Amino acid sequence: MTDSTHQPRPQQQLTRLRGPQGLSQLPSAAADLILLGDLTGRYAAGSYSRLGSDRRSVILRADRQGAAEHGHRITAAIACHVARAGGTVDQLTQLLLHPEHEGGRHARHIALRSGQSRALDYIRRVWASASDAISSTIALGSRHEAYEVLAALRDRIETTPWRGERGRTALRVLRAHLNFAETAGGPLHHASERQTAEEAGVSRTTLRAVYETVLRPQGWLRRLRVGHGRDGSTWYLGEGTIPGHGSTAVLSRFRSTQFPPDPALGEWTTRETATTADIDSTVLGQLMAHDAFAHHALGSAALMIICALHQYPDQTVAELVGTSSVSRATTYRSLRHLADHGLVQHTGETWTLAPRALEGFGIPLPDADNGHTPAQGWANIAEQHGTWGIAAQRKALHAAERAAYQEALDRFAEHRSRAVVIVRDGRQVLVPVPRPDEIPPAWHAPDGRVLDPLTGRPAADWRVATDGRLILVTPSDQRSYDELAAAHAEALSEWESVA
Repeated sequence: MTDSTHQPRPQQQLTRLRGPQGLSQLPSAAADLILLGDLTGRYAAGSYSRLGSDRRSVILRADRQGAAEHGHRITAAIACHVARAGGTVDQLTQLLLHPEHEGGRHARHIALRSGQSRALDYIRRVWASASDAISSTIALGSRHEAYEVLAALRDRIETTPWRGERGRTALRVLRAHLNFAETAGGPLHHASERQTAEEAGVSRTTLRAVYETVLRPQGWLRRLRVGHGRDGSTWYLGEGTIPGHGSTAVLSRFRSTQFPPDPALGEWTTRETATTADIDSTVLGQLMAHDAFAHHALGSAALMIICALHQYPDQTVAELVGTSSVSRATTYRSLRHLADHGLVQHTGETWTLAPRALEGFGIPLPDADNGHTPAQGWANIAEQHGTWGIAAQRKALHAAERAAYQEALDRFAEHRSRAVVIVRDGRQVLVPVPRPDEIPPAWHAPDGRVLDPLTGRPAADWRVATDGRLILVTPSDQRSYDELAAAHAEALSEWESVA
């Protein structure tokens, strides 16, 4: 009989993990990851490849680099499972350092290579990150659950009072992130600052201000990873808190009165009270990027009033103050501006939207003697206020910034240098590359290639970078700039010691 018959079965191992000293709520997928490792390759995506020097092609990483990143992702996933099951860092350490657990291979390799203390420090850092992520995230079992979470978050956003110009701007930015999250299918999504600014119709300066003063301090947004290169930042939508209120917002649209209004008695058809804000954020997401709602045009206050009136028509000014979270004076001023364009109309003391107000087309008002003509679309309104073209200018500026940034990344990635190796006392020594200004001008060909100084013909494997350095174009020379800088410093030190 072989030794394999004495090995515990997976079910027995799972029972051991869930035993009296184990984790009672550990799912089977987590147990498989701990016991067997990443058999499906779920955590290997992007670990063994990276963008090449041309920023377009994908090349393979070194085996050691890819295995280390893959192992770290497995370790982080196990830590999240243990934290969500109510475990401790000591239980995580026992699971990772157990010799029969394939999922802890990376931690055991660190212990073998760098010592037990380094491995324990690494596990504690991973545990701290996992605990922070678990405490502020929700476990989603399916895409349907993710959409339920986003729908509840949308209701919470719509019923939260966003007072002041900064609050209304923060709402536009948050609605932009909600659009990205709905596209991604969950609270976790990716977005760059320029992309969000274009979606919300604000500048990057304003965007950063509301990030730091409203959305991140109040828990609406968390940036998990800062973007780099072509990758945007990784964001997570939180439930948020309302200053001066509890952690749970009241959903006014789901409230019911004790005695509903009776149409036969001529009672009102709107809500009896306006104890909380209530707008249609879908309309907000559709209109906020238009130039007509820039700061010097209709502005965010008019946008909030349109969203509130679309949610509940026929509201008085007192009701609009509550549902739109706009002050009374600003509500009167915004209604007057909207009425000048024929976008709203009032009957007695109640206001409502024009039939095509969401498209920017107004209607002539009978009592309008101010000489204003009905609006003919949002572009027409933006032209009247002198804000037409702001969004296009913002996109053009962002496109130029992206191009300049990509050009800088390309120059950064082009730092390849000619390597010369000599043998001194039986060992190979790498000679440092000469300075760029010391490269003979005769080597430069008009088309950017390098001329062979001996034959005068272009060398197939060499070209000149934009900063004048030599680039050796070979599959083996695909190191990053940081790797090249470290190799150059090491070669320089070794060369000086030999000399």
